[in-house]
Amino acid sequence: MKFRLGELFCGPGGIAWGATHADIGDPSFSIVHEWSNDYDADTCNTYRENICKSNPDSVYHADIRTFDMSKLSPIDALAFGFPCNDYSVVGEQKGMDGVYGPLYSYGVKALKLFKPQWFLAENVGGLRNANDGRAFTKILAELRAAGYKVTPHLFKFEEYGIPQARHRIIIVGIREDIKVEYKVPSPAPYKDIDNSCRRAIEVPPIPKDALNNEPTRQSATVIRRLEHIKPGENAFTADLPDDLKLNITGAQISQIYKRLDPDKPSYTVTGSGGGGTHMYHWSEPRALTNRERARLQTFPDSYKFIGSKESVRKQIGMAVPCRGDHAIWSPFFSYRKIHKVLFIIVFNEGYIGSSILFKILLSHRCTISKI
Repeated sequence: MKFRLGELFCGPGGIAWGATHADIGDPSFSIVHEWSNDYDADTCNTYRENICKSNPDSVYHADIRTFDMSKLSPIDALAFGFPCNDYSVVGEQKGMDGVYGPLYSYGVKALKLFKPQWFLAENVGGLRNANDGRAFTKILAELRAAGYKVTPHLFKFEEYGIPQARHRIIIVGIREDIKVEYKVPSPAPYKDIDNSCRRAIEVPPIPKDALNNEPTRQSATVIRRLEHIKPGENAFTADLPDDLKLNITGAQISQIYKRLDPDKPSYTVTGSGGGGTHMYHWSEPRALTNRERARLQTFPDSYKFIGSKESVRKQIGMAVPCRGDHAIWSPFFSYRKIHKVLFIIVFNEGYIGSSILFKILLSHRCTISKI
């Protein structure tokens, strides 16, 4: 049985890769790409290259606000990581009052239009507090009103084996007529995994001819500054000579010229790069390459990002870690036939670190009469 997946705000394909590579132990069940949409041309080309090379027309490059969803084909599942710009704690947290805040409503519109069996929505942890919590309450209410049982949870993905401290709100919805209880998975099976950024970046070594592995040029001043910053420190916590200190008033962002601690998961990969916001290697005085950043996002080395180096950096930063999403879909959509009854094993998402094979414990079972 194949479950057709539709995506809005699809990004470069992290969710789709995880979904289409989900291993539930039964090859007769799978999740397949049906269609996707994103506003950025390079991002759409990356998605086409890696997810649906034989069906490029199924990726729609369009602004969701003017996109005609009625022309899209039926789906069984929907994923939408609606834009986080107005919910992130790094920004002004305008929430519903911002340009991007209301775009979640197009996910609600798709639910009403296609009535998929389940959905997965993703956003930053700051979503909970935007507009003094009113935005989150409104979004959940509208998802429920669309006919879904909704379970929101803040996932700290480093607890699920990902080599990165990435905290995201994941909202799982199951259509009300499907008699299934959703349970958030325990991170306990992942506690002994080595998810250090050193392992993610160095094991196995990145090939010299790897895709998207061009180095970033560093000025002599930046190199000198980094040489004074120890692993885990940033430009404000390090003991810098006066001529290398940053002349910044107001908020001091902790990730400015921050070097990775090799024995811990990295801090959050973002699309930033200028003004000291590249991610910086723990021992070499340089920024990480895009391929190294992609490893922290658990993309396989064969994943080809399309566009300029700056465009690729942004794509990687806004993506959902694909092996983590692999963990989302494997248990969430694991169906087994037992005496003509389908059992759904609902587990939920945990981001799995790159180069690590996981055996997912499918422990939550609920009987349903029909899918």
